[in-house]
Amino acid sequence: MRLLLLRHAKSDWGDADLDDIDRPLNARGKAAAVAMARYIRDQKLQPSVILCSTSQRTRETLSRLLPHLPQEAHIDLISDLYWKSEDGYGALIRKHGHRAQTLMVIGHNPATEDTALDLIGTSAPETLADLEEKYPTAALAVIDFDITDWSELGSGTGHLERFVKPRDL
Repeated sequence: MRLLLLRHAKSDWGDADLDDIDRPLNARGKAAAVAMARYIRDQKLQPSVILCSTSQRTRETLSRLLPHLPQEAHIDLISDLYWKSEDGYGALIRKHGHRAQTLMVIGHNPATEDTALDLIGTSAPETLADLEEKYPTAALAVIDFDITDWSELGSGTGHLERFVKPRDL
């Protein structure tokens, strides 16, 4: 099974009156989200299930991804991806991933990075070092697992297949 951990694209901090959950993407974030969407399409990383935080910036990231997917995916908007983002996403993936062969989570840091680091057991050293250095906005970790159901997900059981940042494209 394959997990795609996508951090939301760059958000706009221009309106100080907006609550954090309501911040939209800025122009750079919109462009990065489209670039990552095209990469996901071109690399045939099609998710069958997408778990997305309910924040404005994650939903806008998702909206830029969807036109580039060759087939429909089941989408769950999950508020706990925002409200419990300090806890990591392992429990939410186990609960909501079911048997999706390719599952995408669109979330926030530090939970996206923490989840990746918790799940990775093996990796090319330079790929892991790149992820550990910084998990920027709109970055994507692709982690493979030898499991048949997401309820079997455990710490250190995944292989970091690749880590891609918008500036790499």
